[in-house]
Amino acid sequence: MSDRKPKSLRERGLKVLRALVVPVVLLVAWRLAVQWKLVNPLLLAPPEKVITRAVQEVSEGELFKQVLASVQRDLIGFAIGTFAGIVVGGFMGASKVVDRVVGPTFHAFKQVAIFAWIPLMSVWFGTGELAKVAFIAFSAFFPVVLNTYEGVRGVSRQYVEVARVFRFTPWQVARRVVLPAAAPSIFAGIQLALFYAWLGTLGAEFLLAAGPGVGNLMVDGRESFAMDKVLLGVIIAGAVGAGLNAAATALEQRTLRWRVRGV
Repeated sequence: MSDRKPKSLRERGLKVLRALVVPVVLLVAWRLAVQWKLVNPLLLAPPEKVITRAVQEVSEGELFKQVLASVQRDLIGFAIGTFAGIVVGGFMGASKVVDRVVGPTFHAFKQVAIFAWIPLMSVWFGTGELAKVAFIAFSAFFPVVLNTYEGVRGVSRQYVEVARVFRFTPWQVARRVVLPAAAPSIFAGIQLALFYAWLGTLGAEFLLAAGPGVGNLMVDGRESFAMDKVLLGVIIAGAVGAGLNAAATALEQRTLRWRVRGV
C-alpha cells in the first residue's frame, strides 16, 4: 500500500510536469520575441505587462466579476442544452418513428454553422442575456443529441429483451438498462457540449450586446488597443476552458467507476 501511494504521487507529478512543458515553452518564446523585438510590442504586449494588468483587474474587483459572469452564463446554457439534447437524442434513439420524423430535420439543422444562427436568435430573443443563454444552449444541444442517439441505438437488444422477460416497465428499462449502457456515449457528448458551450459563451459575448464577461474584457481591450488586456482575456478563456474540461472528466470517471470495476 505504501509503495503504491508514492508511485501514484510520482505519476501525478510527472503528468503535471508534462502538461506544463508546452505552456512554459510558449511563455519563453513569447518573452524572447518581445525582448528581441521580433514582433511589434504594440501588437504583442510582454508577459510582465499582462501580469500587471491582471493584478490591476483583480485589485479593482473587475476580473472576478467578468469571469463569474461568463461561467454562470455558460453553465446555465450548457445545462439547458444538455438536458434538451439528452431528451431529444434519447427519443430519437429509442423510437424509429421519432427518428424518421425528427431525424432529417435535425441532421439538416446541424449542417448550419453554429454562429450563423446568431442573426436569427437576435431577432427572436434580442441581443441581451436571454439571447446569449439561448445561443450557448443551442451550441451544447447538437453534440449531446448525436452522442445520446448513438449511445441509445447501440444498446444491445438482448438486454432490453431480458428486461422485458423480467417484466420491467418502460421507465425501468430506460433507467436500469438503456441509460447505463448508453452512459459512456452520453458523457462523451456532454464533454463536447461543455467545449462548444464555452466557445458559444465567448462568441455570444463578442457578437451580442456588451455585458460583463471574459469576451467583453477582450472586446474592451481591442477597442482601446490595450493588447495586455486582450491577451489576459485569451489566457483566462483558455484556463477556464481547461478547468471545465478537467471537471467534466473527473465527473465522468467518478460516475462511471462501475465500468472500470467490471472490466
